[in-house]
Amino acid sequence: MPTEHLAKSFEEELKRLQSLIARMGGLAEAQLASAIRAVAERDSERASTTIRGDQKVDDLEREIDDLALKILALRQPMAVDLRVILSALKIGADLERIADYAANVAKRAIALNQLGPVPPAYAVPRMGQVAQAMIKDVLDAYTNRDVAKAIAVWNRDEELDELYSSLFRELLTYMMEDPRNITPATHLLFIAKNIERIGDHSTNIAETVHFLVVGSQLAEARPKGDATSFTVVHPHRVESKS
Repeated sequence: MPTEHLAKSFEEELKRLQSLIARMGGLAEAQLASAIRAVAERDSERASTTIRGDQKVDDLEREIDDLALKILALRQPMAVDLRVILSALKIGADLERIADYAANVAKRAIALNQLGPVPPAYAVPRMGQVAQAMIKDVLDAYTNRDVAKAIAVWNRDEELDELYSSLFRELLTYMMEDPRNITPATHLLFIAKNIERIGDHSTNIAETVHFLVVGSQLAEARPKGDATSFTVVHPHRVESKS
């Protein structure tokens, strides 16, 4: 009977750990959605609410860490159970960073709202939609132990990178056309970069799901579509359009 009771208690602790991850993921996804709306609708009040909401995600990460460490210390889990706990710690850290980046987007939205509208801002909601879909799908993959869905998210990161690279080039050109565009375009660049990093952390979670289910790391190199490090915009090409 005592052994059966311990086994049931251990199982309940693992379920609680996974439930906390699901709650944290839902909050992180909502934070991003709210931040993107704040940019698209130039809504500083919503942006401020988003920034304050980051604390809830931080609190959940601490709760996950405390529970995971308690289980490790008291249960000394092995094999699959150990992977469940290690995966929860890794995913919690990635979700915390996702929420941080969403808060950064909201902070930039407040600054951007003090300036005139910037035409390339139309691309931000599209990037946000892709990033949101990646978060939702990778959390579903975690909950359902769906490796195929996790790999689909892993592959989709390239699409988000390509959107970021395209916006990066457009914003550079926009800044070169008129120096007055530099400040708002710079805020947009930071917003886009934060969304691109959210995609990277969603990809991290996809890799963790693969490890959790299969017991090994993905062997393939991560697909990347971010070419901004090699982007060159030639001034004379901009001048020829004027």
